[in-house]
Amino acid sequence: MDIDVSINGESLTINIEDPHRFDVNGVMGDIVGFGKKFGVDLAPYEMDKLIPRMIRGVAGCEGGCPSDAMSLARKGFGNFKLSYVEGGILTAVQKLESGKPLEVKIFPDFD
Repeated sequence: MDIDVSINGESLTINIEDPHRFDVNGVMGDIVGFGKKFGVDLAPYEMDKLIPRMIRGVAGCEGGCPSDAMSLARKGFGNFKLSYVEGGILTAVQKLESGKPLEVKIFPDFD
């Protein structure tokens, strides 16, 4: 499974080997560091809650996505607009204070 975080047109991709046991703090450290590269504090955006929910929603989509991913997209999360993309991909988009888009995509592992 891959997480792709995009800020200002540049992206960071993080591979998650086991979506059921991953280091949330390590992943968030990478994402927060990426945001700092652009002078963006991602803490107010609750990415530490969003990312695990998105991962749980996508885990298992390799053989046909469970309703959890679509349910999560319908419910949304904070000010993020969540979308389910065919193939089990979840996206979350929100505007930063600067007006630039912050986008998170979670891709299931199709190996």
